[in-house]
Amino acid sequence: MRIRIVDAFTDRPFSGNPAAVVLLDAFPDDDRLQRVAAEMNLSETAFAHPLPEGGDADWALRWFTPVAEVDMCGHATLATAHVLRTTGRSAGAVRFAARCGVLTATATGDGTVTMDFPTSPLTPVETPKGLAEVLGSDVLSVHDTAEHIGDLLVELRDEAAVRSLAPDLAALAALSKRGVIATAAAEDPARGLDFVSRCFFPRLGIDEDPVTGSAHTALAPFWSARLGRSELTGLQGGARTGVVRTALRGERTLLTGHAVTVLEGDLLA
Repeated sequence: MRIRIVDAFTDRPFSGNPAAVVLLDAFPDDDRLQRVAAEMNLSETAFAHPLPEGGDADWALRWFTPVAEVDMCGHATLATAHVLRTTGRSAGAVRFAARCGVLTATATGDGTVTMDFPTSPLTPVETPKGLAEVLGSDVLSVHDTAEHIGDLLVELRDEAAVRSLAPDLAALAALSKRGVIATAAAEDPARGLDFVSRCFFPRLGIDEDPVTGSAHTALAPFWSARLGRSELTGLQGGARTGVVRTALRGERTLLTGHAVTVLEGDLLA
């Protein structure tokens, strides 16, 4: 089993969000997939295999954290599209059949990949009791993404508050279905950034995810409504960061980023 580690949403090694990518002829049993993902111990391992020609998609795609399969993952989709391009398995646009529907990833001449994902609906909710204490920060607003990605999107007062977060992860796990997206406006738009964010998913075995594509399907409509622009650039992460360009297209959100392969090897077990 050939495995590649790809840093996604970055054009430099050892930045962005690392994902493992495994191209197969067919999916083995779920237990095998989960064991491989646990061995990789990255926020996601992507498994893909080609589909027969003439269908709605070109490749089947699944994503596993170290402890569970997930419905949607942006950075591992970007990593998979990057591997398909750099290994000559696809060129231009590739369609993935995934649990959240058919996703399209299009490689461009500048080395980026643009992915077409469903936009996450946002519902304003009351701040859950204890959330500010668990995060260690004042909360301006909270939105629920409900069943779509299952996160709480939490607006903080400024970029410094997002950067300084050190949440109680055990307590945070009880407050949402999947995790918490903390965000604020970028403090210096001259850097070319519109907003910043950090994502915490302790329920999935991921204390902090460096750069989360799926979270940007909620961040894009949230910040587009506030800033009055459909195309934005977000910086995500704490110690390790990456950049996601978003373009809101109604019920679809385009996510664009770079990726770089940093390791290739064979699983011997």
